[in-house]
Amino acid sequence: MNIDLTGKTALVTGSTQGIGLAIAETLARSGARVAINGRTASRVDETVAQLGDLDVVGVAADVATQKGTEALLEQLPSVDILVNNLGIFGAEPAREITDEQWRKYFDVNVLAAVRLIRSYLPGMIEKGWGRAIQIASDSAIVIPEEMIHYGVSKTALLAVSRGFAKDAAGTGVTVNSVIAGPTHTAGVEDFVYQLVDKSLPWDEAQREFMRKHRPQSLLQRLIEPEEIANMVAYLASPLASATTGGALRVDGGYVDAILP
Repeated sequence: MNIDLTGKTALVTGSTQGIGLAIAETLARSGARVAINGRTASRVDETVAQLGDLDVVGVAADVATQKGTEALLEQLPSVDILVNNLGIFGAEPAREITDEQWRKYFDVNVLAAVRLIRSYLPGMIEKGWGRAIQIASDSAIVIPEEMIHYGVSKTALLAVSRGFAKDAAGTGVTVNSVIAGPTHTAGVEDFVYQLVDKSLPWDEAQREFMRKHRPQSLLQRLIEPEEIANMVAYLASPLASATTGGALRVDGGYVDAILP
């Protein structure tokens, strides 16, 4: 399949590292002009320089806040492709998660996406074409006991996508979620070492983590960010014109179900 995004402008939130960076690079290599987003200008500039041979621009803004979202919209008033990748996660005993932590996870993992969809969807509908893609998680379906606040926020994100897909019905705009499984990023490496012996070399630590904490994985390894990015590029393309309101799995078979 030839995925050609020439002439399209894309925004990927939280794209200075990890999955977001892989998505931004893949979209740009598919021909899109991609806005790299992060909270600090220096980090955004470093990433833009790293992708210097591609058509990318930097937009530094904290989209987890209303003020930051407004600053981003001033710099980037319209997009064709919105990828809500920004998210936070971390292990915390269920009964020790505070109200403040619950609110923070909702603000970052859910409300940031809602604000951007709400802001960009009218322009997409007016043009008769657009893509809004949310990066969810297997934790949305298989709530992990060590971070239920994260899992619940990602469950909400699936509902957000389905709801806005209905709002955009019949307009040429699609809204979908990608259910990402355990993925190899720097942040996940830190998370893995929260749960296994910190003295273990990475390869051993990864295997121990998957064996003890993610034994359902049929892949039996962490997913690479580029594997998530490939699904996003397809959903962002004209080839996925009949896919909307969906939750598509790139989870390595982690979720033990035929459907999400």
